[in-house]
Amino acid sequence: MTDANVAAVVIMAAGQGVRMKSARAKVLHEVAGRSMIAHAIKAANALAPDRLVVVVGHQREQVRKHLDQIAPHALVAVQEQQLGTGDAVRSGLAALPDVSGEVVVTSGDVPLLEGETLRRLVADHRQAGSAVTVLTAIVPDATGYGRIIREDGEVAAIVEHRDADQAQREIGEINSGIYVFDSELLRDGLAALTSVNTQGELYLTDVIAFARQRGLRVGAHVLADYLQVEGVNNRIELAARNAELNRRILRGWMFEGVTVVDPDTTWIHAGVDLAADVTLKPGTSLEGATSVAAGAVIGPDTTLIDVEVAESAEVVRTHAVLAVIGAGASVGPFSYLRPGTQVGEGAKIGAFVEAKNAQVGPGAKVPHLTYCGDAVIGEGANIGAGTIFANYDGVVKSVTHVGANTFVGSDSVLVAPLNIADGSYVAAGSVITRDVGAGELAVARGQQRNITGWVDRRRAGTATQKSANDVAQTRDNTDGEDQE
Repeated sequence: MTDANVAAVVIMAAGQGVRMKSARAKVLHEVAGRSMIAHAIKAANALAPDRLVVVVGHQREQVRKHLDQIAPHALVAVQEQQLGTGDAVRSGLAALPDVSGEVVVTSGDVPLLEGETLRRLVADHRQAGSAVTVLTAIVPDATGYGRIIREDGEVAAIVEHRDADQAQREIGEINSGIYVFDSELLRDGLAALTSVNTQGELYLTDVIAFARQRGLRVGAHVLADYLQVEGVNNRIELAARNAELNRRILRGWMFEGVTVVDPDTTWIHAGVDLAADVTLKPGTSLEGATSVAAGAVIGPDTTLIDVEVAESAEVVRTHAVLAVIGAGASVGPFSYLRPGTQVGEGAKIGAFVEAKNAQVGPGAKVPHLTYCGDAVIGEGANIGAGTIFANYDGVVKSVTHVGANTFVGSDSVLVAPLNIADGSYVAAGSVITRDVGAGELAVARGQQRNITGWVDRRRAGTATQKSANDVAQTRDNTDGEDQE
């Protein structure tokens, strides 16, 4: 057993979350890009528990499905009726009939709780030789929290807010709802619970009184950073926890050498990875598993979701999802990179370009006003403004290959499947439907005709006709002068 290892962690996640007013289970709402239950499991894993139990109830199937994805090792216990915290933990313990040792009880809706805090709680519990240790905090406003009642410095009881008298409500030290229990005490204490209180529920806090009655020590680990144990009960609190965790994430990255020009408008998910000397400009949102290498500049007004950005790349006013941006590449402004896009080293994706499943080779350029779907563009190629890669015929999506150092003229349409070989040209305004060989110029457009007198016949009396006649008159006068 390691220093941190405990027999079990029980996470309470059965609450209905009525005040969230949501079809989604409360613990599935996200903070910094992760569900609240995912944050709780991450903190619990710091204790290396032999077994992890998540107690579900309301909207349980949603939670089960999510747990299958993020924590398939977790045991799921069901609280059939909402009969209080004591009943929730009793349901969790039913999944651990043979548990022996320390059981940590925590909550699925405290997303700022850190694994290190749980480690210190357990260490304090062991050092003091307590039967129960409560994680407490002193908060500015204790309304709604259970109050810690002390006698001679030790925890004598926990009184819920609704059951507290006025003097007890003046107490600022609160119960976080997070504990370490000796498993035998917890099992016996839960069996002895009654619902004689204003809520008619089984309070887990009554196990504290049970322990005291048997002369066992009840300890308290006071957490200075009280925001770690702030829960989420409504959308206002959800936004507040998001903002606070984002502030902490940004602060951590700035300490690691990342420049954040405007922290108030920059958002970074918990799963993002940044290197030193990255610069994030205002309005940047880095989400999912995005990673940004040293020297890259992101923003302003850019959202990257599961995107890999290499060294010294610049990404400006861009929305990108599941894309790879190479070293020294330039993307934006107003670019949209869809899944499967790979921008090579030193390549450029410019203004109002949409790329999907496109491989843009090193040094290649797609500078502006282009749809680039299902394309493989060779090194050094240049795609002119307004080019369309026509990749979909209504049934099948096909690929266009553009060779190295090839030049595609503006306002061209490349109809896939198509192979334009290395070192070739496509004339501006062409619709290319057949392969182009190396060194060839492809021209696919109608021959130009200039129809004399058309304006006089079809646009008589217009300003256009007047301008044309003025030109003709000037030319006639010039011709007459030349004759003289």
